[in-house]
Amino acid sequence: MAWYDEAIFYHIYPLGLTGAPKENSYGEPEHRLNTLLPWIEHIKSIGCNAIYIGPLFESVGHGYETTDYKKLDSRLGDNDDLKNFVKKCHENDIKVIFDGVFNHTGRDFFAFKDIKEKRESSPYRDWYCNVNFGGNNEYNDGFSYDNWGGYNLLVKLNQRNPAVKDYICDVVRFWVSEFDVDGIRLDAADVLDFDFMKALRGVANEVKPDFWLMGEVIHGDYSRWVNEGTLHSVTNYQLHKALYSGHNDHNFFEIAHTVKRLYEMGGSSPNGFKLYNFVDNHDVERIYTKLNNKAHFAPVHILMYTLPGIPSLYYGSEFGIEGRKEKFSDASLRPALNIDDFRNALTDNSFTALIAALGHTRQQSKALSYGDYRELKLTNRQYAFSRNFEGECVVVTVNNDDSDFTMTVPCGNASEYIGALSGQKVNAANGSICVNVRANSGDIWIPLTGNDSAKAAASTPVELHVDDAAKNTAAPAPEPIQTASEPVSQNDSEKAETPESVAAPKTPEAVSAMQTPVVGSAYSEAFEKGKIAGLQEAIIAIMEKNGNVTDQMRKDVTDNVYHDSLINWIKSFR
Repeated sequence: MAWYDEAIFYHIYPLGLTGAPKENSYGEPEHRLNTLLPWIEHIKSIGCNAIYIGPLFESVGHGYETTDYKKLDSRLGDNDDLKNFVKKCHENDIKVIFDGVFNHTGRDFFAFKDIKEKRESSPYRDWYCNVNFGGNNEYNDGFSYDNWGGYNLLVKLNQRNPAVKDYICDVVRFWVSEFDVDGIRLDAADVLDFDFMKALRGVANEVKPDFWLMGEVIHGDYSRWVNEGTLHSVTNYQLHKALYSGHNDHNFFEIAHTVKRLYEMGGSSPNGFKLYNFVDNHDVERIYTKLNNKAHFAPVHILMYTLPGIPSLYYGSEFGIEGRKEKFSDASLRPALNIDDFRNALTDNSFTALIAALGHTRQQSKALSYGDYRELKLTNRQYAFSRNFEGECVVVTVNNDDSDFTMTVPCGNASEYIGALSGQKVNAANGSICVNVRANSGDIWIPLTGNDSAKAAASTPVELHVDDAAKNTAAPAPEPIQTASEPVSQNDSEKAETPESVAAPKTPEAVSAMQTPVVGSAYSEAFEKGKIAGLQEAIIAIMEKNGNVTDQMRKDVTDNVYHDSLINWIKSFR
């Protein structure tokens, strides 16, 4: 067990968060990194215990065109500022990993400048890929070279050159000795040379116990990168896509099938294949922007925090801010924020309260970090699974429908469970629990066995009022970002449904009410059973027209005996 096995990351893009200029003048250091020190307390308060921050080092503009790997970007400060930032994080039991941009450098990097000056006689001519002195480029260098992504601003390093490999390995050693960093996120890992990554893994094993290597990988078989010889983890873009589209399409099958495929890809071993899970980052739109129904913020994050993997929260998303990707700029995804504008977020912003509850719940449950994964219930709109570790069985239930849904699911050996988000207690009978899952919400059911931490996890029920949170959230992000305090600009045909509340009630009376059968008592039992059976038959008939219907799919339909849920299921086919 290593620290990253139980990590909950907070992702910071520092040039954006601090409001640094878009272009680097290479002037005197501006100590903007110090403005992030107050964020450390906030990060800890919402249950995060690790920070991924970057890019950090001297660069031309957005940070990924590095000009000096051993100097903090002067727009952020100096090396002493970075030392102090990491030190303050460690004092708060927060690990820190840096962005390692080792696939390419900027044109102001010393090796490339030497090539421009000395051309064929430069000792660094083989530090880059396919340098051709018979070619040219838009900079009129009098030579051409390979780049990353079609941008000659980003010059492709020759990672097979032993000198390059040794230089980057020394950079990693320097970051550990100088800043005490705990790991590295490798930018563009899907195009890095595998022998180069193996060399980095050797350095990781050398410099520090449990030094973590995580790679940015978009597509492919993740096990090619995640293994004992190369990286510990990679970015889980497959789950990222499934989480938002699975909610927008009311299709939990997409999420569950993605989880199953990834789980099997890792040999069904939760301890050997922990991917870096996220719902947004500095390259993709904010989750609050992507969701058609803003109320799905709750089930999306419940899943991100409880499915196998390591959860990561992108700065500002805990406040429910928006960020829309633009054609020629990612600036709106990387806004400057002032933590003072969110000083009361834990009490006034229900998005933040939910994130904090999820963070602390995960910290208090080993099963959510180390447990296996077992699917318990799956329909288009309802999903349940368990995480089991050393006798602890945690059950997770989510619902993307606009109506409540009552489900009976298997559980562990405990006689009583408590909802970590709702505070509701339920008794287990015959190895199962029967729980009501509120519309567009979910819960984490923790066994009550006299464990104080489990009780503490559910001591403060969480209510997510989408409308209230939108009114109370003040996110002073620059245009064209819409903050959660602004109205969502949509056509009437595209407006998302946002129920007043998407979390379980606090009062005993409300709990009692939500356990009332969905079907009204005015109907006779015989008539009601016939009506339910008719709806079930209609759903199966529609499914048969759409393709093959498995026995499990038929069982999912016949197990659902709730009128409103069946009606909404039929509507979902339209």
